[in-house]
Amino acid sequence: MTGRQAAEIAATGGTVDAGEATTRFLLYGLLPGWFVPGLADWALHRRTRIEDTSGTRESLIHSLMMAEVGLPIALTLRYEVNPLLLAVQLGAAAVHEATALWDVRTAVDSDREVSPLEQHVHSFLESLPFGALASLMCLHSGHVRSLVRGGRGDPDAWRLVRRRRPLSPGYLAVVGLAVGACVLVPYGEELLRCRRAAGVRKRRARAAEAAGPAGKGK
Repeated sequence: MTGRQAAEIAATGGTVDAGEATTRFLLYGLLPGWFVPGLADWALHRRTRIEDTSGTRESLIHSLMMAEVGLPIALTLRYEVNPLLLAVQLGAAAVHEATALWDVRTAVDSDREVSPLEQHVHSFLESLPFGALASLMCLHSGHVRSLVRGGRGDPDAWRLVRRRRPLSPGYLAVVGLAVGACVLVPYGEELLRCRRAAGVRKRRARAAEAAGPAGKGK
């Protein structure tokens, strides 16, 4: 299919620019929708009492995965997409996938139940970064070609460039509040709960150890 044919097909569907529609989907559809499976995953961790099974270790892995996703999103919201930003996004997606495997292995080895429902939620959380990245690469195919060429001929290829059309402060504020309410607060609560449970177990172990010799002497 030629570019002209594709344009004609797109034109029959209306006058909305495909790039603009994709950008709106990313900003107002995919990004807000990301919070739903994230909250569902936190609720499933709570239901399976993560603090009494895999504990702090798995919770820290969850925090690591949030950072692996959050950093490229934060950069994309503030800076122009270019070869540097695409390289960061691709690297973060690969590392996030490896960390997700580590996360599930940690849960399984600890005997925490990873139900089919939780696995299904994980499938959303793993696929969303690749969906977002694929959309961005389609929107910025020129920078993808530049990345493949190592940025040759592009003086801004390997530096962060501020958005020429910055996103509105209101939108960024809403995203920040959503991140706080749907990511930082619940997963911070999870980590705190795991650390508290670990502290209780340590105190009980010390008490049992201290009581051991006394019990034997009676």
